[in-house]
Amino acid sequence: MKHLPQFGHLKKQNMAWPFLREIAQLMRLNRPYGTLLLLFPTLWSLFIASAGHPTVKHLIVFILGSFLMRSAGCVMNDMADYQFDAQVERTKDRPLAKGTLTRKEAFLVLSALLTCSFLLVLMLNLLTIALSFTALFIATLYPFAKRFTHFAQAVLGIAFSFGILMAWTSAMGELTWVPILILMANVFWACGYDTIYAMMDMEDDIKIGVKSTAVFFGSKSGLAIGLFFALVILFLFLVGRETNMGSPYYLALAATTVAFSYQTVLLCKPLAKERLFPIFKGHVFVGGVILVGIIFNYYLKV
Repeated sequence: MKHLPQFGHLKKQNMAWPFLREIAQLMRLNRPYGTLLLLFPTLWSLFIASAGHPTVKHLIVFILGSFLMRSAGCVMNDMADYQFDAQVERTKDRPLAKGTLTRKEAFLVLSALLTCSFLLVLMLNLLTIALSFTALFIATLYPFAKRFTHFAQAVLGIAFSFGILMAWTSAMGELTWVPILILMANVFWACGYDTIYAMMDMEDDIKIGVKSTAVFFGSKSGLAIGLFFALVILFLFLVGRETNMGSPYYLALAATTVAFSYQTVLLCKPLAKERLFPIFKGHVFVGGVILVGIIFNYYLKV
């Protein structure tokens, strides 16, 4: 009787796929919204700094860098919060929370992501390289901020804004008021959309003692978000004034104002949790609309 073939290599492959899926989940590859929310403001800054004509090198560096750093931020967040995540309905199935990955494995993934990010940054000028160290420090600080302040969303906004400064310095070689204005707009934008995100976990966060703007503002969160959005529009308007933007930019800003106003009206009413996530996801389109307005400004300026 012939021996049946031993498909050992197939067995190993079958074991490897679940492991790779867990790493992909750890990096949030199945949820690219955060990467886009980090990338779009970075590209706003890059396109304005380069007058609508960024180099291919800068585009590659900042697109890949946004992906790598957002992934690294997710890993850092899960390493810091795995015990909290296990107690929250929305996050209890994350790899570290449910024990399908170890913290050592997560650390190896984080090390690889940060190494690749640093190699990208080395392609840029010294000022941008120097800013990258501060960016890493803020990104490391964010996962712990929710233990000490209700305004962890502002810390996230700052962490998500260093790409703005780095994109500007990589193209211009210096910082001016314009990237600071873009940064301020982005900080308040992050406070707005991340408060929406935090509203989904508010009940669990109160039970386990995690702080957030949603917990702080409670039933007034909708009004607070509306204020954050108004400040976003104000700072983006100032960016337009400082950079002599034309009609395409202001049309994009008008569309953003309408979207923000609609969301604010919705959020001022009691909403079921399942309705909050689509509202949060809508901010990806907001970022894209503003970017299109900036790009068209340099080609269709009237």
